[in-house]
Amino acid sequence: MNLDPKQTEAFRAVIKTGSFEQAAISLHLTPPAISQRVRALESALGSALVVRSRPCRPTATGQRLMQYLKRATLLEADLMAELAERSDAPLVVVAALNADSLGTWFFPALAEVLIGERVLLDLTIEDQDHTYSLLETGLAIGCISTEPKPMRGCTASALGSMRYRLVASTRFRQQYFANGLNRNAARKAPVVAYTRRDRLTSSFLLQHLGLPDGAYPCHYVPGAEPRFSAIRYGLGYGMVPELLLHDALNEGVIVDLAKATPLDISLYWHTWKVQSPRMENLSRQIIEAAPRILARPEGT
Repeated sequence: MNLDPKQTEAFRAVIKTGSFEQAAISLHLTPPAISQRVRALESALGSALVVRSRPCRPTATGQRLMQYLKRATLLEADLMAELAERSDAPLVVVAALNADSLGTWFFPALAEVLIGERVLLDLTIEDQDHTYSLLETGLAIGCISTEPKPMRGCTASALGSMRYRLVASTRFRQQYFANGLNRNAARKAPVVAYTRRDRLTSSFLLQHLGLPDGAYPCHYVPGAEPRFSAIRYGLGYGMVPELLLHDALNEGVIVDLAKATPLDISLYWHTWKVQSPRMENLSRQIIEAAPRILARPEGT
């Protein structure tokens, strides 16, 4: 069967925006028109594609369709560029990354590759434990994740390990941890996390001090550099990539609160097995470039 492009466009807009109303605005249509097209597509495929919740999300069949549509779009763009003899046409890469990768090693490791391949980036920033779901729902064609196992139809390649250290400003340590990192002090000391999904510092406090979420105050500051800046200026403390810390530690602006217990997070590049030649080449170069900055996984 042939998929109706207007119907698939409406379906993709609903999943991307999270509602029929927002999809209608993005496509300059009415909500009833969007609903009609999505229902027609569901009828043609014989399966529900959208869970009508707030926000709307794809069903299992909807996820498979989103995955197919995303890859088909990429393959078509690559083919059209080749047929038009436009070998220098940009390659659009829709990927999901964690903020720490984007704020530390991603551009230093891959800038030359991205420039050389004329890549246009469309990046979504999400916690490293949740980027995988964006690939799963078809909202990305590649992701950096902590999940080592590939989902069906995908590959997962080890990139290396990101080392984190629990740090604070010298003034903050004197105010809250003058007697060292301990349970009672940690109940009062504010943590700086990215979002409510950020589990790095909370997992450390639960494992080493037995403190669950909600047992201590917490700031939420998205972005690797803004969050580190909040810690550096004494608003709170938290896990920070070692790649960001060298100068601050040497200058004594930042102190390591738990030198003996750094946290290593293994990262993996996930992408589809069937993809365009240029995307295959880009994936290969990502896998080769990342370990030059990240620590190599154990056993390699």
